[in-house]
Amino acid sequence: MRYSLIMHYPEMTEADLGTEAMNEGKAAFDDYAKALNEAGVLLAAEVLQQSASTTTLTARDGALKVQDGPFADTKEQLGGIFLIDVPDLDAALAWAEKCPAAYYGTIEIRPTAVHFEDGAWHGTI
Repeated sequence: MRYSLIMHYPEMTEADLGTEAMNEGKAAFDDYAKALNEAGVLLAAEVLQQSASTTTLTARDGALKVQDGPFADTKEQLGGIFLIDVPDLDAALAWAEKCPAAYYGTIEIRPTAVHFEDGAWHGTI
């Protein structure tokens, strides 16, 4: 079963965090991604740029609206995701617990309903 480990945490720049702490964080995420990959469960990993670089688009009521900046003004922002394929929720929780972001943010573990692969949709809603 596919699960997205969706990381929400306070945004900090290297200046906010300090070079040493930033390097430790990068190393921890590198180790985590490599462990997922070596276990054969990693499908994708994405760390997102700061929310200030966000662009939002809506096409409601027939009007296209494009806006710069973050959609939500919150302390924690969507920082990235790890997409994994594991047997069940318990396995997904075990991997989420090892994620470095769990120690300073929140990891949302969400099962995939459907996914597009090899030209077709798979799964059920």
